Amino acid sequence: MKKLIGLFYKNLFFNNRLFACLAGSVVLFIFGFFFPWLGIIPRLAFWIVVLLVILDLLMLYRTSNGVFAKRIAPERLSNGDENELGIYIESFYPFNINIGIIDEIPEQFQKRDVWFKTMMKPREHKQILYLLRPTRRGEYEFGFIRVFVKSPLGLISRRYNFEQTEILPVYPSFLQMRKYELMAISNRLTDIGIKKIRRIGHSLEFEQVKNYVSGDDYRTINWKATARHSNLMVNSYVDEKSQHVYCVIDKSRSMKMPFEGLSLLDYAINASLVLSNVALLKEDKAGLITVSEKVGTVIPADSKYTQLNKILEVLYKEKTRYLETNMEALYTTVRRVIKQRSLVVFFANYESLPALQRQLPFLRRIAKFHLLLVVFFENTELKTLSEQPAKDVEGIYIKTIAEKFAYDKKLMVKELASHGIQSILTSPQNLTINTVNRYLEIKAKQKI
Repeated sequence: MKKLIGLFYKNLFFNNRLFACLAGSVVLFIFGFFFPWLGIIPRLAFWIVVLLVILDLLMLYRTSNGVFAKRIAPERLSNGDENELGIYIESFYPFNINIGIIDEIPEQFQKRDVWFKTMMKPREHKQILYLLRPTRRGEYEFGFIRVFVKSPLGLISRRYNFEQTEILPVYPSFLQMRKYELMAISNRLTDIGIKKIRRIGHSLEFEQVKNYVSGDDYRTINWKATARHSNLMVNSYVDEKSQHVYCVIDKSRSMKMPFEGLSLLDYAINASLVLSNVALLKEDKAGLITVSEKVGTVIPADSKYTQLNKILEVLYKEKTRYLETNMEALYTTVRRVIKQRSLVVFFANYESLPALQRQLPFLRRIAKFHLLLVVFFENTELKTLSEQPAKDVEGIYIKTIAEKFAYDKKLMVKELASHGIQSILTSPQNLTINTVNRYLEIKAKQKI
């Protein structure tokens, strides 16, 4: 009995409308002291408020289970993307109610204002949708769903608590991966900024002999088949398949730098996942190597159906470390694991020219045996500072330093090009598009 009474008081809340009514009663009592002609009006008003409160209690507590709520969430969340979640709510009251909902989202989001308000008719059910954008991989714990119900009188609220604690893992951006996957399947990669590459020459992969249609290259006409069928026939070629594409991710402290809530490592992981998926769709073989002061995970290139899930599970657990990259260990691993000429996409971050020059001897050795593509990041904050006009001496100093760092980035691109190493200097938000674009360009020009 004591427990039921405790729960009753614990889930009972007074609303502002009740306090306003009580304040009005107090004002009437004060005026009644100075104006005796008011008579019993103050007492009558007070007891009316009391009766309304009792009536409100009966309306809310007459139904034992007046509402039902349930969180609708995916099995996992996508890092850096807007993930859609929902709350299903159903009313069992025979009258209209006003509802306020609190969903106890994980502490990683640092949000204390997740409050949804709605009105529900008798026996109505609704679904409330909202978006969450995680910026860190790992496990996110959701708590209770708390529903506050008000009757049409609106004097008090009854709280319902629905225990739905669950832990959702946040994986690298698989939503972004699916978007690029659909684009690649439908050949609509140009719609998202990936330019169309003019093909040079023909692939060695013969597909079939087909009828000539307007636009086919005259050089592919098969004259023997044309003579047999009395119609122009052409040879059809496809991109070479089963080429090896390795994503190498630097996990050193330079990749810890944040940008729009995500670290550079997270951007590299998301781009690696998308690139691996596109490579598998193009029937190439995708592999992965992670490195910091020592070599981390090594997944040999493969085109099996389970390869993408294997890469996803590995990338889910990767974290930045606090020592510099051991390039000698990386070079040894590349020579040991990658047996044939492959495309090696190295995701790193260089903030100064000497930092690149320390690693350059090993990059040159890797480039002797494989097609090496170095992907590193623009410092967008410094770029913004360099473009702002200086207003004082301090501003001139800051602008000069920012321009110097931006110029160093351009020198890095030239330094790599002078040694025959391709590179991409990109902002974090354009990393995926630029990387996939370059992969398609390399494949179209048959450089692997």
